[in-house]
Amino acid sequence: MSQTFQEDNGLSLNGLSLNGLSLNGLSLNGLSLNGLNSADFITWFNSADGGNLAGHESLMQYLVRCAVPEGQVRVFVNPATGVRHVWEGGMGLAPLWSDGSPATLDEQQVISACLAAHANNYGVHVPISVLGKDATGDVIPFTRQELVNFAQREACFFGNLFTPGGAALFAGNHMDALSPEQSTPRPCGLLGLGAMSNPACTQMQRIGQCMQHCRLEPNGNFYSECTYNGVTYKPLTTRIRLSDVNTCGDGVCQVGERKGTGYTADNCGVDCGS
Repeated sequence: MSQTFQEDNGLSLNGLSLNGLSLNGLSLNGLSLNGLNSADFITWFNSADGGNLAGHESLMQYLVRCAVPEGQVRVFVNPATGVRHVWEGGMGLAPLWSDGSPATLDEQQVISACLAAHANNYGVHVPISVLGKDATGDVIPFTRQELVNFAQREACFFGNLFTPGGAALFAGNHMDALSPEQSTPRPCGLLGLGAMSNPACTQMQRIGQCMQHCRLEPNGNFYSECTYNGVTYKPLTTRIRLSDVNTCGDGVCQVGERKGTGYTADNCGVDCGS
């Protein structure tokens, strides 16, 4: 899989930074071509990161991939800069919003979960498997071989980035946990037991184990709903490759490991020096 964003059903590369970004303002408009030309969208897009358009350009790339079906594109010519942006669809998780209607609550939650699943503030691209249901309740297609290739169960993600003034994202371990010497290049994904936060993932609140708050589907592959602080959300569940689980002591200082004097991932002097 190349180091560009591409997708096959629920297989994709993550690498999105959500720090400082908000979807407030998007919920009023659909993702039709007309919606992207609305005054609200133009104002939102050009206010990204205090005027740094790179943040919302990247966000829209992932957002359209999450929301719009494969084979469709969304085109936006920015009147402020004259730049033509083309964003390709992929997973089709929000069909009503994609067709131009305001995002339903279910669509807001599923899209938020999809963006959270793709967050990676290390700035690296890691292949992931995204499992769950779209906003209409249909299961995201996957194959048995996908589960074999992405054998490491990782995390559940849920929340709502569209909530005005109080956007919330949550993440938890999908059943397994890393041992103290293990880490991954996904700071918002799978953590070790007792590790409820990661300095590189400040935009999400850790909830511990997904099973404590979420209902697992009978097949055991993904969670269909999560309830936290009295609110029920539609989550997405991720898996990664076993090769993307790193171990302190293998002689290589890898993304996710930190300098120190010990043999644990956050204190890995043996690989990363003191």
